[in-house]
Amino acid sequence: MKNKARGWQVITEWLAAHDRQPFVFQEEAWEHYIQGRSGLVNAPTGYGKTFSLFLGSVIDWINQHPKDYKQKTKNGLQMLWITPLRALAKDIARAMIEVLEELDMPWQVGIRSGDTPVSTRQQQKKQMPEILIITPESLHLLLGQKDYPKVFTTLTTVVADEWHELLGSKRGVMVELGLSRLRGLAKGRAPLRVWGISATIGNLDEALDVLLGKPDPTAVIVRARLDKQIELQSILPDEIEKYPWAGHLGTKLLPKALPIILNSKTTLIFTNVRSQTEIWYHEILRQCPELAGAIALHHGSIDMELRVWVEDALHEGILKAVVCTSSLDLGVDFRPVDTVIQVGSPKGVARFLQRAGRSGHQPGAVSKIWFLPTHSLELVEAAALKAAMKEQLVESRMPVLLAFDVLIQYLMTLGISDGFHGAEIWEEITGTFCFRDMTEEEWQWTLSFLTTGGEALYSYDEFKKLEREDDFYICRSRQLALRHRLHIGTIVSDAMLKVKFISGGFIGVIEEGFIARLQPGDAFSLAGHTLEFVMIKDMTALVRKSKAKRAIIPSWMGGRLPLSANLGSVLRRTFSEAMSGNTTEPELKILQPLFNLQENLSHVPKDDELLVEKINTQDGFHLFVYPFEGRLVHEVMATLLAYRISKRQPITFSIAMNDYGFELLSDQEIPVTDEDVHELFSLENLSTDLQTSVNATEMARRKFRDIAVIAGLIFQGYPGKHKANRHLQSSASLLFNVFRDYDPQNLLLRQAFSEAFFYQMEEARLRESLERIYNNKIIITEPAQLTPFCFPIKVDSLRESLTSEKLADRIKKMRPQF
Repeated sequence: MKNKARGWQVITEWLAAHDRQPFVFQEEAWEHYIQGRSGLVNAPTGYGKTFSLFLGSVIDWINQHPKDYKQKTKNGLQMLWITPLRALAKDIARAMIEVLEELDMPWQVGIRSGDTPVSTRQQQKKQMPEILIITPESLHLLLGQKDYPKVFTTLTTVVADEWHELLGSKRGVMVELGLSRLRGLAKGRAPLRVWGISATIGNLDEALDVLLGKPDPTAVIVRARLDKQIELQSILPDEIEKYPWAGHLGTKLLPKALPIILNSKTTLIFTNVRSQTEIWYHEILRQCPELAGAIALHHGSIDMELRVWVEDALHEGILKAVVCTSSLDLGVDFRPVDTVIQVGSPKGVARFLQRAGRSGHQPGAVSKIWFLPTHSLELVEAAALKAAMKEQLVESRMPVLLAFDVLIQYLMTLGISDGFHGAEIWEEITGTFCFRDMTEEEWQWTLSFLTTGGEALYSYDEFKKLEREDDFYICRSRQLALRHRLHIGTIVSDAMLKVKFISGGFIGVIEEGFIARLQPGDAFSLAGHTLEFVMIKDMTALVRKSKAKRAIIPSWMGGRLPLSANLGSVLRRTFSEAMSGNTTEPELKILQPLFNLQENLSHVPKDDELLVEKINTQDGFHLFVYPFEGRLVHEVMATLLAYRISKRQPITFSIAMNDYGFELLSDQEIPVTDEDVHELFSLENLSTDLQTSVNATEMARRKFRDIAVIAGLIFQGYPGKHKANRHLQSSASLLFNVFRDYDPQNLLLRQAFSEAFFYQMEEARLRESLERIYNNKIIITEPAQLTPFCFPIKVDSLRESLTSEKLADRIKKMRPQF
């Protein structure tokens, strides 16, 4: 019986001493853990997912050592805790250490990530802590050390925290491969327990399958079945007619947001991009100088020490507000946060729930989130988010399949440590979800590529990375091993330059392309500072503080988040409800004048309708189409339609798009009528038309750069001497051309094309969208002027065009039409 087990008794007594008792799902997880099962824990943010597994391991240890668990030290690595964010590791470790100290258990908790000092790593090498919190990259670095199996001889459990974040990414594939090796090392011992911790996603069962690789009939999903109460309130403009329709960052509503910030203990203000974070931080301080010293910035380009300080200050309740990006999305436990403001649409239900959960991060607490629209129509997305939350329409995360670049990197990692036997690793790798369908031929190609360089590169010694001895593969080159260790990982970004004061002290990092456009003396913003650019020295941008009134806001790559399929579906339905006149949602009620204007000028589409607007202006002939499927799908759909229209008659187009729709602009009449419009969305000959209309080769070429870097074909340079971005691109382009011309069966080349179709073009979603539209009613209107729906798309097209005229001035010229 569980209540007679010593460990269970110790933990329940400890909880009772703190006036707490375990949730049902935590007890359920403990039961399964003690019985040696693997599984997935699914619970809302703030309800103790971490304790459901960490305390399970403590209970199990005490059960095994009921008399001397307080004396047993130096027990070797027992639990490996994989986390996607370095920021999470410190907070998780703090919570674990607190519990262990109160239980008087001498277990050690260690952290291993890119930020871990060399001295700490050396200490861990001599004596591993019982619990090691680690990133996917650092796990692979461990696997790349000589005699690495000794580290894991005592390992009983691996936990993949925030598994929903890793799933669907190449970092998730790194975890899958790492787990396959750890399972292989555990053969002959008790089976390794593998657990995932996940917030709600649409495909939990598949998430478990990916984590475990091979089917496990004893594995379980532990669902918390707790309703996390989320209050969503929108910050509404006084007059919707005067609120921007497009082209703004939401700062016009800052005066309405300031009282919320001032009346809350601590507020997180989420933006979608780093440049917007910088702008909001400066604008808050400009309008409310008394917040100086009580407000901070947090995003991925800020120096690590400053980020850690912000996280600690949040935990201790020192800060009043933090303006941040997704760098604070995940489960760091900031108890003092009682309010979240989301600036602009988060573009997805799961992301919104994750951010909302940052407030009220305790059992039973209400998560309060304010939605601040950057333009009028985003209020429809707020209403759609409410509906999606009620219906629990959370997005799925699609797992990555056959990522040969990650596989090549992983095999090289094993090669630089103790080497590997092909047959043994083949069995382990095909036991993963990602590579379960890999053929023997593909496996042999991968091994041959690493030993000979393949058909195209066999003449170059630098690509002969592994030596083969029968079925044993090993890297004996110290230089190749050093180069490989420097660049283990799958996060490929543009070359970054450190930003440092001339007087000393790092501020953060900035993309090489942005710095290259600056002249000495130019002022720019970073980490809340206004800085004057002085010079570049040793891959570092040297700066000094500036008193300039105007500063350039850096723009980082990554761009805007595309609308998710789930939110797009609810959005189409929300427009229908808005025009029914029965809505009670304040966001839709305030938008009524805008909807009425749209209906008078054109039409507001129902859920089963597609709206197409044909408008003539002095710029030319416009065709606006509104599928509400997100900008990535719209980009490809616009190109496809442009190609199909051009087959009717010779015609050229310029293309613009946003998350709601897209524009085709021509200097001649566009031949689309009610009779033939459906043909444009037909699935017939879709693959052929896509290949012809979209420059698939150029898309694949762009994808290939990242693949080549991950696979180790391109060396990014030594620390402080990274290769310039243009050099990486030209090297990748050269390799792409060589493979295309001399090794067309190359698996990395094939992967580049498949990634271009799957990720860049979202081909599966595109097909679903076209089928839906083809079977729906298509309504063509011919408004005499621009409409509220097309205005944001038009502004985006102006933003992209090169002109000496300011965007704001061009928008003002367009507005008198209304």
